[in-house]
Amino acid sequence: MMGVLMAVRGPKRRLELESEYWRLILAGVGTVEACKQVGIGRKTGYRWRAENGGLPPARLTESARSARYLSLLERQRIATLRGQGLGVREIARRLGRAPSTISRELQRNTSAHDRTYDGDLAHARARQRMRRPRRGRVLQDAELRAQIQARLEQEWSPEQIAAHLRRCFPDRPHWHLCHETIYQAIYHGGRGGLSRRLTAKLRTGRALRRRRRRSDQRRIRFVAPAVLIEHRPPIVEQRVRVGDWEGDLITGRLNQSAIGTLVDRTSRYLRLIPLPTGHAAVNVRDGLLAAFADIPEDARWTLTWDQGAEMALHHQVAPLFREGVFFAHPASPWQRGTNENTNGLLRQYFPKGTDLSRHGIEDLRTVEQRLNNRPRKSLGWLSPAEVFASGLPS
Repeated sequence: MMGVLMAVRGPKRRLELESEYWRLILAGVGTVEACKQVGIGRKTGYRWRAENGGLPPARLTESARSARYLSLLERQRIATLRGQGLGVREIARRLGRAPSTISRELQRNTSAHDRTYDGDLAHARARQRMRRPRRGRVLQDAELRAQIQARLEQEWSPEQIAAHLRRCFPDRPHWHLCHETIYQAIYHGGRGGLSRRLTAKLRTGRALRRRRRRSDQRRIRFVAPAVLIEHRPPIVEQRVRVGDWEGDLITGRLNQSAIGTLVDRTSRYLRLIPLPTGHAAVNVRDGLLAAFADIPEDARWTLTWDQGAEMALHHQVAPLFREGVFFAHPASPWQRGTNENTNGLLRQYFPKGTDLSRHGIEDLRTVEQRLNNRPRKSLGWLSPAEVFASGLPS
């Protein structure tokens, strides 16, 4: 029996795999698919996400790093030349580096249990050492941490807390944090100084952060080309005719149920689309075809929608309208302001967070009649039904 137990090497940190995993995530690939492409288990991918609060670590890519640091290729060449028996000075000459650089590299990134210098392993060790996580300000200051935690418990947002610290403690500039520092202190758990359970106190309640896309970088989701709102006929903006419609969905709990909403821009006349079997593109297409079946052709000029995936079959709906279907820009609800305002009115009858599939077609028709026959200040106290009827050819 051996008198001394030998230490067992744990798995080395695969930073290149991690970088590739995060590159796929940033490209919009799902976690499970990214794990498959990189060749890791799902648990490993979820662990990497949890360690960083859901967002990629602030680690420079290989191409973005300064040339003063040895690259992976240079370390691989050092390993090859070292294996050929060349000395430090000759390796330095061939790589165009100082002999002291090569000497330090061999000393720092070769462990006692390594048989030889391994370029890939040495690069991973160097990348890991460069991370050097430092103790955050929240972690170091117990009093500051207590101030932040107390207000998070009261469901303040990090931005509100940051503004409060600046206003109430002007003599403590080291307490003047930006809200991102507080977010990181929460989502990095013990490393950041605050408990991860406090994520439940945030407005989103998300345990992991989600990367927000810029509205001007979102991709259109349709196979058939979409016509954007700036190509809509100018007369639509003037609200002088009935038949220019705006549409959208209002969704229920966890986005699992929905009702389609259509409103005429001029008269504010409302039609509701029942979607009892879901709000996939085919359901929305069929719902629109049914909703406009009894609307005269003279009241079907244009339809404006947002770029939701539910309108992927928009080209099959376009023949209903004399001048076609148009789409607002991403994250621009004001471009469909009439519809957004109407959706707000509908929430009195279809509250957020409820199951909308329990409302049958009779319920929808009742709500339509209430809103269509209610006088509106914007219409000179006429009702939408009156204005819509007066706008139709006699």
